[in-house]
Amino acid sequence: MSSASFQSLSNFIWSVADLLRGPYRPPQYERVMLPMTVLRRFDSVLEASKPQVLKKYAQLQASGKITNVDSTLNFIAKDKNGESLGFHNHSPLDFQILKGDPDNVGRHLQDYINGFSENIRKIFDRFEFDKEIEKMEESNRLYLVVAKFAEMDLHPDRVDNITMGLVFEDLIRRFNEAANETAGDHFTPREVIQLMVNLLMEPDGDILTGGSPIVTVCDPACGTGGMLAEAQNWILAHNQKAILKVFGQDYNPRSFAVAASDLLIKGHKDSRIEFGNTLTAPPFAEIEGFDYLLANPPFGVDWKAEQKEISRWKDFNGYGGKLPRVNDGALLFLIYMLSKRQEYLPSEDLQQNKRGSRIAIVFNGSPLFTGGAGSGESDIRRWIIENDWLEAIVALPEQMFYNTGIGTFIWVVTNRKTEQRQGKIQLIDSRDRWQPMKRSLGDKRRYLDSATIETLTREHGEFGESETSKIFDNADFGYRRITVERPLRLRFQITDEAKEVFLNAFPELYDPIIEMEQELGDELYLDWNEVWIKVQRVFKDCEVGWTAGAKGAKQKQFFRSCFTVVDPDAAPVIATTGAKGLVTVADFPNYAQSELDHVFGVFANPTEKKAKPVTYEPNPSLRDNENVPLKEDIVPFFLREVRPYVSDAWLNTDRKLWDELDGAIGKVGYEINFNREFFKYQAPRDLKVIDAELAEVENRIMQMLKEVTE
Repeated sequence: MSSASFQSLSNFIWSVADLLRGPYRPPQYERVMLPMTVLRRFDSVLEASKPQVLKKYAQLQASGKITNVDSTLNFIAKDKNGESLGFHNHSPLDFQILKGDPDNVGRHLQDYINGFSENIRKIFDRFEFDKEIEKMEESNRLYLVVAKFAEMDLHPDRVDNITMGLVFEDLIRRFNEAANETAGDHFTPREVIQLMVNLLMEPDGDILTGGSPIVTVCDPACGTGGMLAEAQNWILAHNQKAILKVFGQDYNPRSFAVAASDLLIKGHKDSRIEFGNTLTAPPFAEIEGFDYLLANPPFGVDWKAEQKEISRWKDFNGYGGKLPRVNDGALLFLIYMLSKRQEYLPSEDLQQNKRGSRIAIVFNGSPLFTGGAGSGESDIRRWIIENDWLEAIVALPEQMFYNTGIGTFIWVVTNRKTEQRQGKIQLIDSRDRWQPMKRSLGDKRRYLDSATIETLTREHGEFGESETSKIFDNADFGYRRITVERPLRLRFQITDEAKEVFLNAFPELYDPIIEMEQELGDELYLDWNEVWIKVQRVFKDCEVGWTAGAKGAKQKQFFRSCFTVVDPDAAPVIATTGAKGLVTVADFPNYAQSELDHVFGVFANPTEKKAKPVTYEPNPSLRDNENVPLKEDIVPFFLREVRPYVSDAWLNTDRKLWDELDGAIGKVGYEINFNREFFKYQAPRDLKVIDAELAEVENRIMQMLKEVTE
């Protein structure tokens, strides 16, 4: 069938939807049109072997052997080439009979559907088509629709599987776009899919275009199957001999039914669409890996309902780190896709090698940078980047999708980078390369034209530097999060208010408090360390002093909180004396040990030169964090970026803040900031120019006012 004829057929089927006007709104037409198209196609495909199926079914009924009916009859139902179709219909009804009995069309149509094999009935259960039959019959539309479809010639001799697949895809696209704001739940814009498929498959042209390669493609959030369809179209356009096996899953019943129907219409016997939630029921456990995986998972999907089940898994599909926050599970889909990657074992025979896997997935901006070092999102990014799987990220324009106007990104992930890409990540910026839509479709107001898609594909393939394409080392996106501390500085003073508060809590300590007041007076002291020595002596000499144990510790803590306040001019509070630094010149040979001690919080005793070194108590309110690029050591960074501005600061060496994987100070994190990498500085306009423009506006306003008042 020619392109013009294909479009004519699609237009004719689309026009039948006008019969539904009234009881159905335009976004609801697909509830009838897609199932009816499937039924009419199956009716035509089964026509040749229908007599044999009916004969065998009658024999089985007569013999009473009604077990395994589906497997027996599915084998008998064959296509025009004599190959088993994998489904059948044992009802004596067909569309011509349905058309010839208008009084019983509703009952007969339901009987006809019930005559299909179980795999087809499951699809129509998800369509919930019985409700639509009832609705159309009540509104006197059912016979009109059935009669129109009976007139269509969808026989395989006239419309082959490829053309029928294109017609069905076109109908899916039209109905989803007609739905506007809800289309994005089930359908990804075609040009986005085309770009994703190009990014996935163009690098494999030598493998896909020669011989008869067996190619497996998976979409774990397939919606109505648009991505799977476009991937098939690309491969078949480049190699008609390719053997395609496609797999998908979706939790929306109607979307699942459409995608499953699309596969059957195209004659894919070894392919499969599953119904269910990928996060709680990961599909295709029996398949070790796929050649290509692509998906557009829901943005910001909440997985709180599945949290208990997923959190129990010690190793989530091959990833053993922390999981993302429950309010955004998009990265969980990527983890699943990576768990289904195929092993990479290259061979001289391109048709026999295990060529690894290539993955394309659409995200919003959140997975790029959400979550600091040590968080689930950062750990997932680290897992992907440190395994050298992230090949490229393409930033798409805003307002590209039907149900959201936010910016989106295509991640290309693979376990078999080419030699020149190893250890590298390519960022491509296409945020300003869009065309306006003539008519908005929900939130979609922009699209990528074919020239832009070709340009982006070429930029990815050339792997070069330009204004819109940049190449980075993997480590460029990593950083080490260090904690910078500053000392607590306290001033001490005895006041009546402080005494009252303390003695109300601990009246038994009245005597030492009075003794302390007589010795220290009401003067202001800027060195808590000296004061504390005197206070300890006073309490020790009194008959009633600090209580032993936990209560005593509580008394001391409350005493300090009552009689001291933070003062930046006070001396640092000493925490320990005689401390030794954890970091030595063996770790940083270019620095003296005294310098390293200072950097990591070990200071010379301020009271005596020969006294043992001390550590200071940190002030939590002054605690800060710095992200040190992975390519840089933390000591020179600290000395350059921190020490000149806060001379009393040091790096926290608490083991809880060390990285679990490399055992070094500071947790490692990864983030990808597109705005920073593609930022273009624009110098502000000269103030004289701005002043002149303002003066001109003021003059125009004054002239207008004069015209009104005169």
